[in-house]
This record gives sequence, C-alpha cells and structure tokens, in this order.
Amino acid sequence: MTEDKKDATTVVLAGVPQYILDHAPLLHLFSRDPYQPSSIAAQLINTHPEVDFKPVSIPSPPLSLDNLDQLNSIGANGGSDVYLTSNDDITTDPKWLKGVETDANGGTGEEKTGVIVVVDKGDGIVDAFYFYFFAFNWGGVVLEKQLGALLSLSHPRVGDHVGDWEHNMIRFKNGVPKAVWLSQHSNGEAYTFSCLKKDSSGKRPILYIANGSHAIYPTPGTHDHTLPNLNLPVPFLLVDETDDGPLYDPTLTSYAYSYTTPSSTPSSTSNSLPPAGTFTAYASSASTPVPVSFLSFRGRWGDAEYPASDPRQKGKGLFGFKKYVGGPTGVLDKQLGRKEVWPENDFSKGQRIRTGLGVGGWTAKLGFLRYFGKGALKKRKGEKRVRVSGEVVG
Repeated sequence: MTEDKKDATTVVLAGVPQYILDHAPLLHLFSRDPYQPSSIAAQLINTHPEVDFKPVSIPSPPLSLDNLDQLNSIGANGGSDVYLTSNDDITTDPKWLKGVETDANGGTGEEKTGVIVVVDKGDGIVDAFYFYFFAFNWGGVVLEKQLGALLSLSHPRVGDHVGDWEHNMIRFKNGVPKAVWLSQHSNGEAYTFSCLKKDSSGKRPILYIANGSHAIYPTPGTHDHTLPNLNLPVPFLLVDETDDGPLYDPTLTSYAYSYTTPSSTPSSTSNSLPPAGTFTAYASSASTPVPVSFLSFRGRWGDAEYPASDPRQKGKGLFGFKKYVGGPTGVLDKQLGRKEVWPENDFSKGQRIRTGLGVGGWTAKLGFLRYFGKGALKKRKGEKRVRVSGEVVG
C-alpha cells in the first residue's frame, strides 16, 4: 500500500473508536470465487433505477452515493420498490460483476467496497457492523442444476442476483468484544468472540467468505445450510465452500459511520416504513469526501426477479424453481437497532450464541452424520453430486 493510500484510509476512519478497528475481522475470500468485493460507487454507474420493470426518471441526475436516497421519493412505497437494474444482460457475465481484486494487504485500492457502522445502544453496549458489498451473488449448483429459489420457505434468497450486501456484527460491552453475528443467506449464526480464531495479534477474528454466495463462516471447509440454524460440515443439499483464499481487510476498504436509531417506530397496525435513523460520517473533508445518502436508500441494489416468461429463467432452475431472484436491500434494512446479537426473522427463536466452533466436533458427537456424510459423497450409478461451489465430488 502506498503512503498516500494509507493516509486516505486513516482520514476516512478518523474518529472511529480504536477498539472497533483493533478487533475488526480479517476475512478470507474463496480462492476460486470470480465474484470479488465490488466498488459501491461503480454499482450506480452500471445500473439504472426501475419500478415494475420500467425505467424511471431520476429527480436530480446523475445518481451518486451522495444523492441515492432521492430515489425514495419514487413509486408508491417510499422507494422500496425501486430496483437498481443492470445496464447489461447479466447472462453475458459483464466484467463489472467480478468486482475488485484485493491486494496483498487485503485492500481494494481507492475503491470502497465496504461500510463500517457503529451503533451505541447505551449501558456500555456498542454494536459495530462491518458490511461487504459484491456486485453479484452466484447461487451455486445442486445435483448439476443451477440453484434457484429452492426450499423457498426456509431459504427465500438462494438464487443468483445482482448486488449482494453481507455483514458481520461485533457486540462490545465497555469496549470489550463479547459476541459476533455472521450473516449467511437469509439467516446466520452468532458466536462468542472468544471462541473465534484470531490473527497473530490475538485481537482480530479470522472469518471466511463463501464461494459465490458470500455467506460468512468461522472456519474453512464445507458448510451445509439446508436446515435453518444448523450448519453441518458434511454436504447434503445446500452447500457453501470456504478456504484460506485472498485476504480482505475491512479497515482498508470501508467508509465509516455512526448511526443513531430513530426515536420512534410505527405501530404494529401501521403500513408505514420504519423511520430511517441518522447516519453520520466519522470523517469527511473536501480532499476525502465521505458520502452518506446511499445508506438511507430503501430500494434494491440489483435487478428485480425476472418473470417466469423471461428466457433467462427458463431451463436453469432446479425442479422448476427460478435461477434468478431479486436484488437485496441495503445497509438500512439490516436491523441496526437490534436488541439481540441476531436480527429478528422467522428463525430468531432458534438462535443462540455458540460458545465453540463445533465443526471439528460434529462428526465425533453425531456419528450418524459422519456415516451419512460419507455416504453422501459416494457416487451412485448414473449420478454425480455437485457442491454449491461447482466442484464435482465423486
């Protein structure tokens, strides 16, 4: 890293509590994942806003990270039905979907590919969210079929989609890290900070970003996530792969903000969108401006789910499910004001804070899974099993 780039990064992170930087995660990208962390700003260059598959006029063009929330005035739902839609046919795999190659230090040069958001919850509790942006999410393959919206009740977001916001959160108590949340598809896992592997300093947890889906795990290897709140180290149906691939360091790649939660929430009978709260950049200057507006954008960071009549959907899903699903919502929609370490969703009641990694002990404790796992890897006559990463195993 050049001194100039190091200085620019230091300026952007100026004012962030030091303990949040000291304990920020270090992540390994999957070594064969073509879809790397992506420039947040470049996503706006390569897309245009649409509602109901029709382009809409931008009130004050051109769009930028400084004015993206102006799209919240479009449509009938406070901007939530606006999709940043690719200018290209994504089946041609345009270069911009591949993101930015990381350097030896885990940085992405001058491109910002992440966001750090600090939320003071009071009573000494501070949540630090580390967000990572990817221009494309690849859903993977199962039994040699491209994975679409399979098992939609338990995994409503497992297909390909433009745009991908992933995050982990570290909860601090009086400056001491206590627990960590890892986002994985529509759900995730919580761990005690102490049980995670650390770097040589003993302060920064080592995490792993899965191939294509970019789900975040605490260990390298195989992660079957077919069952909600239960990830297994043996492949069954919905499988992520992680390994010790290129390093990614959010302290070198991110904008940084504090967030103040809204003072009120709509009643349970209200149809209003929840209030946005306030994002404040830790450091912004004429020489190193830090945009804020994009954080409050309520729309989607990718294409809407293509209709069944769209040729891109036909013949590519598994058991008739669709290959492509809609793009994700952004930072604002990730329950920054959450009370628990995990967000509230359909599977919240099954959540817990894990006190150990467990992956190495699963097969020892659950012998039937070890037997089942070995059997699952055997090739049956006339059949191949394919991991979600695309690797044939047998």
